[in-house]
Amino acid sequence: MKLSWSLLLCLPALAGAAPFTAFHDGETFTYKVGFAIFGHAGDLVITARDQQRDGAAVVSVTTDTKSHGIVRGFYAFDNKAEVVINKASGQMLLVKESGGTKDRPTDTETVFNYQTRIASHIDHIRTGRSAEIPIPAGEPVDLLSALVQTRDWHLKPGEKRDLLVQFGPDFYPISIRAEGYEEVYTPRGTYKTLVLVPRMEKDPQGVFKKGGEIKVWISQDAANLPVKMQLKLNYGTATLMLTDYKSAAPAVATK
Repeated sequence: MKLSWSLLLCLPALAGAAPFTAFHDGETFTYKVGFAIFGHAGDLVITARDQQRDGAAVVSVTTDTKSHGIVRGFYAFDNKAEVVINKASGQMLLVKESGGTKDRPTDTETVFNYQTRIASHIDHIRTGRSAEIPIPAGEPVDLLSALVQTRDWHLKPGEKRDLLVQFGPDFYPISIRAEGYEEVYTPRGTYKTLVLVPRMEKDPQGVFKKGGEIKVWISQDAANLPVKMQLKLNYGTATLMLTDYKSAAPAVATK
């Protein structure tokens, strides 16, 4: 299950600099996480806040993940991740992750320098994994943000967009392809959705090499919400169903 959360939180993507519009200030997405035979194994909450850092407008996207119910009894998992992205360029500036489990804690930080094209990764617990990682051509951003960003792509079945994905110290190209339309039942109601599937089409690595599959279902309405996400592994499937959504904060009037 830790692999599931780490994969979802730590895969950068989105080649090509462009304004970042995946999240809007004040948006909050709450998901019920099912895993294998457990219908409610955990909860995942994504919150976006606009900020100013070093004179630039950025968005801070935090993801809180907690195991739930029976699963928590034998797997107490509490994890928090933060991704900071420049709104104008779409460049990911910082990734932080902390928490995990008592037996396998996590405390990492990665800072991206686009002048030197180096990502400085610091692992405060497993210090031997700290590294200076060259950034290939492209503007990396975490996979969750990339999947939510697809709400603005308006792809049609058969269309795709190419991305750059990072697995630890390595970067790989993937494509997100629109597979078709599908009706999805969620705690918030029934949605007509577009199914999007990220794939590594050449020399599959990581979860893709092991036969894994990631999918996202985007509602076909004005909000274009990611109402369902799924990570299929050889030992089980993690399914995220949207249970609550809070829209962007109202604009503040200026004088």
